[in-house]
Amino acid sequence: MKYFILTFFIILLIQTAGAQQMKTAFVNGKVYTVNEEQPYAEAVLVDGNKIAFVGSNDDVKKLTDDNTTVIDLNGKLMLPGFIDSHLHFTSGGYYLLGINLRPAKSKEEFVQILKKYVEGREGRWVTGGRWDHESWKVKELPTKELIDSITPNTPVFVSRIDGHEGLANSKALELAGITKDTPVPEGGMIVKDPITGEPTGILKDNAMNLIFRIIPTKTLEENDEAALKALEEARILGITSVHDMTQPGELKAYKKIKGDGQLTCRIYSIWSIDKYEDLVYAGVNAGTGDEYIRRGALKGYADGSLGSKTAWFFKPYENDTTHGLPNDIIINGELKKWAFDADRNKLQICVHAIGNRANNYILNLYEEIGQKNPAWDRRFRIEHAQHLIPGDVKRFADIGVIASVQPYHAIDDGVWVRNRIGAEREKRTHMYKSFLDNNVVVAFGTDWPVAPLNPLYGIYAAVTRRTVDGKNPDGWLPEQKISVDDAIKCYTLNAAYAAFEENIKGSIEPGKLADMVVLSDDILTIDPVKIWDVKVDMTIFDGKVIFERQLKSEE
Repeated sequence: MKYFILTFFIILLIQTAGAQQMKTAFVNGKVYTVNEEQPYAEAVLVDGNKIAFVGSNDDVKKLTDDNTTVIDLNGKLMLPGFIDSHLHFTSGGYYLLGINLRPAKSKEEFVQILKKYVEGREGRWVTGGRWDHESWKVKELPTKELIDSITPNTPVFVSRIDGHEGLANSKALELAGITKDTPVPEGGMIVKDPITGEPTGILKDNAMNLIFRIIPTKTLEENDEAALKALEEARILGITSVHDMTQPGELKAYKKIKGDGQLTCRIYSIWSIDKYEDLVYAGVNAGTGDEYIRRGALKGYADGSLGSKTAWFFKPYENDTTHGLPNDIIINGELKKWAFDADRNKLQICVHAIGNRANNYILNLYEEIGQKNPAWDRRFRIEHAQHLIPGDVKRFADIGVIASVQPYHAIDDGVWVRNRIGAEREKRTHMYKSFLDNNVVVAFGTDWPVAPLNPLYGIYAAVTRRTVDGKNPDGWLPEQKISVDDAIKCYTLNAAYAAFEENIKGSIEPGKLADMVVLSDDILTIDPVKIWDVKVDMTIFDGKVIFERQLKSEE
């Protein structure tokens, strides 16, 4: 009875206040709202850029008039727009525009792709790439000698898929002044030939900065082009919001695109923690901004990556002596100082931590901040949160730390994790079910362009945990599988919460922003294995249809 009375008053209010406004009614759908008070509906009424009503077809019909555009969903599943809680948005655009070395399955294919790309680009920097030697027939790191003959006068620095190591050719090393005598930066590694002592071309983590600092800065026009390309990809995949690890100059491009009326995705701009004073001086707090671009979060690094053997562990890697690399800002104490000060100024702290020692260190730091700094709704985040020691899962909930994770990494890394850290530590990897069982807020993202941008791949990964090599049909660490509805929540409402925006988006309910997605198949009922092949039929952003898939005649 209470619901019907509330529905009557909402209908009356909308009819009175919005009779002259343009409205859009989405009808005849299966609407999964991610709103516990009203999980399912048939129709949604949008007024301007806000959701005005969610309910039955009959109720929505009472609200339509000659000014209402009616869109028949034909029984398709509608969800809140996907929110990617961790990516490198403009970098992803550059990835789409530039060289793609990920398809290479051998050193020979790596060379051929690079050779074709550099033709006509002699003398211009070649960057990006995202190669993955773990997918090669012979899983050995490439060296500069592999590519020097095809790039004698062209500086090349192409990164591994995880972005924590890269290959420089001799020209790039020469321009950067890197020799066998170059001091190794804290938190980095210059890989050298064991016989000659000469650099092999592989640089890890902070050592990559020796190259990055001499690569020409991207122009506003270049960033603008890359961001527009990324926006195009996001529309196709139903992504209406992103938490972007923003690099210098990229925020200016986003603002320009917004001013030009071309911003079709909301941006939560996360800055490098070493820039925290700039935000403090500008009066920025967590969530400062408008409905399109918000700021107030800071990202730091605790360690590197598992693939590069720079993730920081308590015990050494298998068949190795290294424990990984704590970042230099942990070694010199700057991360702790910056995090304490930024938190006092109500800026959100988000720290990259992969290895179990890195995660434990950051949990200890967050706990100390919470005990010593004034209380506020701080919403600490750990980005990746991949490998944990016993007891640390529960600490996420106790301290109030959001696990910002990327499920595609689980089915990618799962192919070779055991080779890196052994069977025992492998069991405490990508622990999504354990997080949820312990009431930890889990937000899903992709880390694009490290992994594909498609949120449906992430949902597939979290639900099936089938590794990309096909060798785990029942799931890698199957006890960590989660349900489809939980996975959807991690990609919508939980991700909104991670950016202080759960009151304006992340679920389909009256008063929230009209960002939604319509899928080709009902992922809540089909065999989860088939989620991989599901497409986005329609993306709605700010109340407007910004993408509609063109169906082939045979479909």
